[in-house]
Amino acid sequence: MERLKTFLAKFFDRTFLRFLIVGVINTLFGSAIMFGAYNLLHLSYWVSTAANYVLASILSYFLNKRFTFKNTEKGAGTIIKFAINICICYPVAYGTAKLLAQLIFSGAGETLRDNMAMLGGMGLFVILNYTGQRFFAFAGSRAKKPSGEDREDTGNQGDKR
Repeated sequence: MERLKTFLAKFFDRTFLRFLIVGVINTLFGSAIMFGAYNLLHLSYWVSTAANYVLASILSYFLNKRFTFKNTEKGAGTIIKFAINICICYPVAYGTAKLLAQLIFSGAGETLRDNMAMLGGMGLFVILNYTGQRFFAFAGSRAKKPSGEDREDTGNQGDKR
């Protein structure tokens, strides 16, 4: 039980709070694209959600790299790992949400089912994406920081001046 508490405290730290702030910005940006493409432009579910995640992922990469994870690595490594993460999270989140929405809202029309799937997919995507970015895409820079520099992320409350 103590290990679980330690893990949860480390997982839901200030880095997670910064990720949520970036997520709000990304959600507003991406949702406008996704729901507009689906409901106003009448593009398909997959085209609308893909347009959201391609464009929002570009914004997310830059905001999360610098602001959330304070990653200073140069080169294509983080871009490749970030892209792999997105390419896994997107179909898993939205595929799962689409299946669940079809089951839960089986008596409803396709537009309602797809809108509910998009909402559910957004929630699943946040969880999967945070985990992938934190422990895979941007994990390298954390290990390279000098000791004590990452204090705010470890929960230590020492003097940060």
